[in-house]
Amino acid sequence: MPKVGIIYNDSKPIACRTTQELRQLFEAAGWEVLAIDGQAGILGHGKLSGCAIPPAPGERPYLPILDLVPPGFDESMKFVIVLGGDGTVLSACRLVAPVGIPILAVNTGHMGFITETYLSGLTGAMDTLLAEEFDIEERTTLTVSLLQGDHLCWEALCLNEMVLHREPLTSMCHFEVKIGRHAPVDMAADGIIVATPTGSTAYALSTGGPVITPDVPALQLVPICPHSLASRALVFSDKEQVVVTPATPNPMVMVVDGNAGCAVLPDNRVQIERSPYSARFIRLQPPEFFRLLREKLGWGLPHIAKPTSVELP
Repeated sequence: MPKVGIIYNDSKPIACRTTQELRQLFEAAGWEVLAIDGQAGILGHGKLSGCAIPPAPGERPYLPILDLVPPGFDESMKFVIVLGGDGTVLSACRLVAPVGIPILAVNTGHMGFITETYLSGLTGAMDTLLAEEFDIEERTTLTVSLLQGDHLCWEALCLNEMVLHREPLTSMCHFEVKIGRHAPVDMAADGIIVATPTGSTAYALSTGGPVITPDVPALQLVPICPHSLASRALVFSDKEQVVVTPATPNPMVMVVDGNAGCAVLPDNRVQIERSPYSARFIRLQPPEFFRLLREKLGWGLPHIAKPTSVELP
């Protein structure tokens, strides 16, 4: 019996209704259906003594990368349908990327930058899925680790970016950044971002970083509000490991993919490297990244007031 997964945003009634409709559709066709809400992929807070601030009552504890994979979501699952916005897609990637399950992302949110189709196109998408006539696009993910000495305190799988920044009531921070075998550098800023090509259109873009097309094997380092005219975004090979060490006595905050994270103490270090797990997205049509930039971010649109002719005085 073939198996399909559904990951949905349970705060959106339309996503909940569509989940039930899809369950009935696939079960009628003889498929096994496993459905979970996207909350399962929310990152927990660091909890190990001496490494990070423990979770407050009611907060979700930290789980290692492989422990986030839900029961029954394994290599035998044909694909996963995700119903939500970009946040739900990011959550779904953390849940299924370690086992390589392809994702069809259906936008029920606002931006939907990494979703493939809308609810209005779901009927046609189902025909394509059942016929297994689709392409797979692989996106780079990162393994983000918080270390104290040789001890692993916290880790997360990251599709967009890792952000390390100062706490709200502290001053500007200093970071020692080492990329691969190169000599470490010191950066003075409110924070730094290490982003994948997928994340280059997210927070990194807002801080002045370049857009990187998804097929480029690169990462980027972007300072947040740097106190130097010489501090600019840096693009480098994704084969390089990045190690960030706080060079300030104040605790910092690390956030992965805009989700929960952990505190980073002065004796901690953050290690970022390309993950062995890729996020695998189902594409119903050949990917056209520039079209996506134009539709979602307005890149390359002609100026409305552009003159058709010039009259000389």
